[in-house]
Amino acid sequence: MKNITLLLIIAFVLASCKNENSTAPSDIPLVIFDTDIGSSTDDLFALEMLYRYHDEGLCRLLGVVVDREGEHCAACADVMNTYYGHGDIPIALVRDGIDNPMVWIDYKPLPSYTNPDGTPMFARSVDDYASLPDGWQLYRRLLSAQPDHSVSIVSVGFVTCLAQLLQSEADNYSPLNGVDLVRQKVKCVYIMGGVFGASEEPDFNFSQGISFAQTFFELWPSDVDMAFSPQEVGEKVEYTPDMVTTDISWTDVHPIKQVYMNCDCNTGQRMWDPMAVIHAVEGDEAFTLSGRGTVSITPNAETHFTPTPTGNARFQIAGTTEWADSMLQKIRTSTLRH
Repeated sequence: MKNITLLLIIAFVLASCKNENSTAPSDIPLVIFDTDIGSSTDDLFALEMLYRYHDEGLCRLLGVVVDREGEHCAACADVMNTYYGHGDIPIALVRDGIDNPMVWIDYKPLPSYTNPDGTPMFARSVDDYASLPDGWQLYRRLLSAQPDHSVSIVSVGFVTCLAQLLQSEADNYSPLNGVDLVRQKVKCVYIMGGVFGASEEPDFNFSQGISFAQTFFELWPSDVDMAFSPQEVGEKVEYTPDMVTTDISWTDVHPIKQVYMNCDCNTGQRMWDPMAVIHAVEGDEAFTLSGRGTVSITPNAETHFTPTPTGNARFQIAGTTEWADSMLQKIRTSTLRH
């Protein structure tokens, strides 16, 4: 009997050690990507990185929410999903969002690119973009199906769909309203945005739709974490057009390469959006972070950070040149793969 008891204790200890040191599927980040795809190209690299992380088992990409209006923007996301072998990942688009926001690099024609023989260059998986759900509806569907406090939202565009989610009511997906659904299911939202320096400046993404931003900050639950990646962090990470086309020299039939071949991407483009993706998947260790606090927004889209140990918000702090080089290499690792 003593021997049996000893064996059971050893088995229990070994099992406990195994559980502590293994990464079970439930332990990896569950990510919803919220993007204003169709303008800046850093959205494309952020999405490309998520596919690599997904394929390597480092995260699970649950869905792509397109927060820039227009079916052509959803079609760009469809091209990316399909090209990278993830045509089954659901897409949603914003309706009643921001009218005519700024466009920096207009690559919305990407889905219509053709081969020399006139055939479509890129396959797509969605038959009817008009049938896609609204972004807030896809959020409700995906969130309701996940474990509590498990979902990481990566927001690298406007917060239109997030504001609409927070204002939503109970439906067939969940008896909870939007605020309570976020409180129950979301672990953290990683936001490319915010200005937290000494001078007060409006944030670009928030200023494009200030009413949506105000609703988002007003309704976001104070007990759900927020991690901001301000512009000055990604500003240090430059992936030049020449580097991009050289890294994808192994083919011409590549959505990102085609964007760089057909559009003027030498516009001061930096890798802002991938910083939020890296943070969501790889964790705090990749960044220097502020202490905890709370964030509010003014009618002029200025973000105010108030330090407090019980706050739900933190923000990334710009790193050294060496750090920026290491971040660029993470991005290039995704682009270089065949």
